[in-house]
Amino acid sequence: MSWDIFVQDLPKGAKTITDIPRDFKPMNLNLKRDEIIKIITEVFPKADFKDKTWGRLDGDDFSIEINLGDKEYVDGFALHVRGSNSAVPIVDKILHRLGVRAVSSGSDIILDGSIPNGGFEVWEKYKNEVTTNPKD
Repeated sequence: MSWDIFVQDLPKGAKTITDIPRDFKPMNLNLKRDEIIKIITEVFPKADFKDKTWGRLDGDDFSIEINLGDKEYVDGFALHVRGSNSAVPIVDKILHRLGVRAVSSGSDIILDGSIPNGGFEVWEKYKNEVTTNPKD
């Protein structure tokens, strides 16, 4: 089970998902896929982007898959984090360096690279409840 982070255009003042107006229409991120790859490899030099649409970062106790899609200009993208919370500083740096915001599974907090633990602890609690006490 992964901690999924969805990067997209979000309203500037929104701090949680409930702050997003129902009629909000996200814009293009105005970032080229190659720019995103360049910044991610600056943050994490071992990043593997042999496939420009689907990158991977492998740390000692975590992995992050990056789904960028096949468009030159990216509307949004996803990070799929597995493993320990040692991935959080990498995620935070990526968001901060790209100047983007995101929502994540298990949390209503909007991530921008400045939130301690980036909502990971909320997701981890959710994951533990779901996997420990599955419903029949």
